[in-house]
Amino acid sequence: MTPGNNGASTPEDDDPFGYLYADGQANGAQPPSGGYGYPNSVNRVRAVGTRQYGQQPQQAQTAPYGQVPQQGTYSQPNAHYAAPETLPGGATTAQQQMHSGGVGGRGGRGPNHKGLLIGAIAVVAAVVIGIGVAMLGGDKDKDKASDEVGTDPTQSQESKPSPSASKAGSAQKDLPEVDAKALRLSPGLTTASDFKGAKADGGVYVTGFNQVGAKVTWTVDGIEKAGSYRLYVRYGIPGVDANATLLVNGDAQDRPVNMKNFGGLPKGDWEKGWQETWSNVNLTKGTNTIEIACNEGNQCDAVLDQLWLKK
Repeated sequence: MTPGNNGASTPEDDDPFGYLYADGQANGAQPPSGGYGYPNSVNRVRAVGTRQYGQQPQQAQTAPYGQVPQQGTYSQPNAHYAAPETLPGGATTAQQQMHSGGVGGRGGRGPNHKGLLIGAIAVVAAVVIGIGVAMLGGDKDKDKASDEVGTDPTQSQESKPSPSASKAGSAQKDLPEVDAKALRLSPGLTTASDFKGAKADGGVYVTGFNQVGAKVTWTVDGIEKAGSYRLYVRYGIPGVDANATLLVNGDAQDRPVNMKNFGGLPKGDWEKGWQETWSNVNLTKGTNTIEIACNEGNQCDAVLDQLWLKK
């Protein structure tokens, strides 16, 4: 503007939007013929979506009031709306992703809340189990530590050996034993090894015992302490019961040596008839004499293998 010129004399020349106001309309303001005040602009009114990039505008299709316009095939825009993603080079939207794969790749079924709940429960259970195991392990360690404290020997116990144990170790010895061929035999008795099974040296046993007056004698030396002992006898029978009189230092015992067929072995088979029996005997310190005799009333159909003592 120049001095003395206050601008346009009409509202539409001063304000391009004067036609919108009541006073502008009263003064004859008209909408601009161009693009709202921009020279050479073109204002073509068209339905939304009828223009696509790189294509000629299409005539908008309308439908009677209250009816929905007909829509073409899927992915083709209708006359009233064309979404940006339908245009060439348009951006892919979340709606297309939902159609193609859905949320999380499950075809649009949404997150798997059930799986998440099960996973959370499993984690909590694992934590609870771990705490329980740790507590049990701690209790066991405490018990073990307390046991170890109670069982540790003192210094005096470690430095001083037990005198009773050393005496017992030095005093314990094997008691005497004897094979058949080392026994003193009465007339009519002999040794043999005709059938197998005897444990005496060379498989030798005493035979001919089945006669009244037959007797074997064992002189036992080295008894360190008087007392009661067990006399073990290994014998063989042909599947029938036998017995014999037992004498200790010349005194006959009340009970005979019982050489019974304990295993129920077949009659007549000497090799399968080997068995053991024992009797209590009272011995004095030093040397003792033990005799096994076939007297009147005894059943002596047996052979003798070994004799030994036990405390």
